[in-house]
Amino acid sequence: MDLIGLIPSFGNVLFTVGAFVVALLVIVAVHEFGHYIVARFSGIDADVFSLGMGPVLWSRVDRHGTRWQIAALPVGGYVRFSGDANAASGRDPAALAAMDEARRHRTMHGAPLWARAATVAAGPVFNFLLSIAVFAGVIGFQGIASDPLTIAALRPVPYEQGLQVGDQILAIDGRKTPALADFEPFVQALPASDALRYRVLRDGRETEVVGAHPYPPLVVALSPSSAASDAGIRAGDVILEADGTPVATFAQLRALVGQSGGKPIRLRLWRDGATLETTVTPRRVDLPRRDGGFETRWLVGITGGLLFEPQTRRPSLARALGYGAEQTWFIVRSSVSGLYHVIAGDISSCNLRGPVGIAQSSGEAASQGLTSFLWFIAVLSTAVGFLNLFPIPVLDGGHLVFHAYEAVAGRPPSDFAMRALMTVGLALILTMMVFALTNDFTCP
Repeated sequence: MDLIGLIPSFGNVLFTVGAFVVALLVIVAVHEFGHYIVARFSGIDADVFSLGMGPVLWSRVDRHGTRWQIAALPVGGYVRFSGDANAASGRDPAALAAMDEARRHRTMHGAPLWARAATVAAGPVFNFLLSIAVFAGVIGFQGIASDPLTIAALRPVPYEQGLQVGDQILAIDGRKTPALADFEPFVQALPASDALRYRVLRDGRETEVVGAHPYPPLVVALSPSSAASDAGIRAGDVILEADGTPVATFAQLRALVGQSGGKPIRLRLWRDGATLETTVTPRRVDLPRRDGGFETRWLVGITGGLLFEPQTRRPSLARALGYGAEQTWFIVRSSVSGLYHVIAGDISSCNLRGPVGIAQSSGEAASQGLTSFLWFIAVLSTAVGFLNLFPIPVLDGGHLVFHAYEAVAGRPPSDFAMRALMTVGLALILTMMVFALTNDFTCP
């Protein structure tokens, strides 16, 4: 056995697992801190805040009597409140019976209904807040393109490049450049050529130069676990040919992939001055639409971009947070729509992935840089918050259903009913996990 040859693969596995653990711990820590901090302000005492499960590696008791600990298995976390028998907030009858009324009032089982409901809901809410903050931070760091369209940096491409940093683009192919809000339809109307005439304002003077199409077949980013990633395509590659057909624009590449019907496509690409060849097999993907529906397309997982990086401006805090909230809401709506369409049989059940698929995606996102990894954490945090709101016992949503029942009936469900429903809920969760894990190994 070639042990030396296994080192790169082993290193990739470690990197993937490490990225997944980091992402999971961040999301779990924020989720559980939401439960903890709202409980504290609602008058509920917490005995333990654990990051990780299993044997305790480190712990410290704070001045409020809460034990903060790090456990050996980085697969989750929990807050155990006063009066709880376990991490799932099961009632401890003996402990509760030994408390006086005032002390029992500060437990998860004796506190007012509003305090218990707020504490339970805080976990998913904090996940959503994390997503909004990360999305807002990314857009705030990257900035948004500003009018007039001005070149901040040029991306390397194997075409004639007469453009320079600082050029303000006035016209392309004899057509006046519109405001950025109308730039996409403007680009779609341009000829599919790798040599177009640009009129630019340079050092106070107008001049004409030749440059590539503003949207060349350039790989700006890759989707995690995509066909392009599996084929060895990297960010920065430029696709020159697809099945022998020259490609000058990203739109041409997208059309060829869409028309492939899933058949392998031979690609000739340019990378750092060298020409390479590879074969990529498009995959059938169900994409969420902004209107809430889905469309099915053949994709390879490549994201394109402009020939150059435009000058940007920092958005206001309100604008950035609004963008973060909009992106988070879009993920929630897409998740709801996706589940509905999977159950209805309209789209493939392979859209549901388990821990192995998520781990692979986290590793690939981390390999593309910090921004990509943070974006992945924000998406996963939204998914975790949304999943926890499912009305299934064991999950936060199930506890909220119990609290809603108590609000209507005037009493909580019986201990027998709680135990039975928790057992059913746990069985449902395990069934979902097995189904998703099966998809990790059987779906393309």
